[in-house]
Amino acid sequence: MHPTETLSSDRRSVLKGFAAAAVASLATPALAAEALPPQPTGPAAAIATDKAYWAAVKGLYAVTPEVVNLENGYWGIMAEPVRREFIRQSDMINFQNTYYARQRAGADFEAVRSKVAQALGAAPEEIALTRGATEALQLLIGGYNRLKPGDGVLYADLDYDSMQYAMNALKGRRGVDVVRFDIPEPATRQAVLDAYARALEANPKTRLLLLTHVSHRTGLVMPVAEIARMAKAKGIDTILDAAHSWGQMDFNVSELEVDFVGFNLHKWIGAPLGVGFLYIRKDRLADIDRDMGDEDFPETDVRSRVHTGTVNFATVLTVPAAVALHQQIGAAAKQARLRYLRDYWVSRARGFKDLEILTPDEVGSYGAITSFRLAGKTGKADNDAIVAKLRDSHKVMTVRRAGVARGQCIRVTPALYTDEADLDRFVEALAMVTGTKTG
Repeated sequence: MHPTETLSSDRRSVLKGFAAAAVASLATPALAAEALPPQPTGPAAAIATDKAYWAAVKGLYAVTPEVVNLENGYWGIMAEPVRREFIRQSDMINFQNTYYARQRAGADFEAVRSKVAQALGAAPEEIALTRGATEALQLLIGGYNRLKPGDGVLYADLDYDSMQYAMNALKGRRGVDVVRFDIPEPATRQAVLDAYARALEANPKTRLLLLTHVSHRTGLVMPVAEIARMAKAKGIDTILDAAHSWGQMDFNVSELEVDFVGFNLHKWIGAPLGVGFLYIRKDRLADIDRDMGDEDFPETDVRSRVHTGTVNFATVLTVPAAVALHQQIGAAAKQARLRYLRDYWVSRARGFKDLEILTPDEVGSYGAITSFRLAGKTGKADNDAIVAKLRDSHKVMTVRRAGVARGQCIRVTPALYTDEADLDRFVEALAMVTGTKTG
C-alpha cells in the first residue's frame, strides 16, 4: 500500500473517533471500575484503613516520583480516568470547534449544572458555573446589594486573601465599615463560636459576614451552621467560602444553613483546573446583583449573576467524570480516609521538639489539612527555610501560609493517593528538621 493511502486511512480512523466523541460528549465515561475493588463494608472509619482498597484508589493517579507531595490544597490532581476524559473532550472540542459551541454546548452545560446540583443536594436553578471559587465569591460579595452606607461587614484572619480583598473593597463600593478579627489559638470548636459571638456583639452594625468552611491556612473546619444561625439571629447574612470543603467533607448544601456559597470543582472533586460554581438559595436571588448588568439571561435566572465570557468547554464537560468518581468512592469514605491520613502523621509528630500543631484534634474541626509552626518561627524567611529544607533535603513538598494572626505556618495536605509510607517519610523528615532526631 502506498504511504499516502496508509496516512489517509489513519486519518479517517481518527476523524471517525472524534465524530463518535462528539456524538457522545457527555456520555458517562468508563471510570476504571475494573481498577477499584468493591468498597469494604462497615463504618467509614474502618473503610479508611483498608490497605487494599486505598492502594487501588492510589492506582488511579499518576504522580511525580520526585517528591512526596503534601501540597494538595492548591488544586486536586485529576485521576487518570478523569484526565483521559478531559483529553477526549479536548479533542472533540478542537475537532468540532464553533460548530459544537453554537449547536450543543448550551444543552451540555445545562446537563453539567444539573449533575453538580444533584450531587450537592441543590436545585439546578440555584447554581451557576464559574471558573473557580474565587470568581464565585467575588461575584457574591461584590453583588450583594443589601448594604447601605454606615453598615458593617465582618471577616476573620483565616479567611482567604482574595475574599478579604473583596470585603475590603466594599468600603469604597458600598460605603460600609470593614472589621477584621482573629480566630484564637489554640483553636477549639467552642473558642471559635465564642470568637464569632464576641465579634458580632462588638459590631452591632454588621450586616454581612464572610465565613470560611475549611481554612486554607490551617485546615480548621468552622461550625458553619451554628455561626450562620448566630448571625441570622442578628439580621446578618453570611457568604460562605466552601472552596476547600466539598469533596473533602461529607455534607449537602442544606446542612450549611447559608444562602450564598462559593465552591470549587478543581480541588477536592478533582475536575480539571478552572471550574467552580456559586450557590444562591432560590428565594435569595434578588439580593445578588446581575454581573455587570448581564442581559444574556433573565434577571430571574441565577446564571445572570455570572458573565465570564468564553470558557474552556472541555473543562466543563469533564466535570461529570470527576463527580462520578467522587460518588463512586463516596464522600463519607473520602472524608474518613483523609482524616485518617491527617491523624496518622499528627499522632507520630506530636511532641516533636518545638512543634506547634495549629489544627485541633476535635472531631468535626479538621479534615485533610493541618498546619504546624515551630516555636518562635513566625516569619516568612523562617518558614520558607523549613519548606525548602523539607523539599530539597528530604523530597517532601509542603507550603508556607501567611495571614494567621499569631504568625506564619506550614500547611500539610495529603490526598487520596497519599499512603502511610509517604507520611512515614514526612514524619522522619520533620523529626530531622525540628532537631528531635539527628542523622
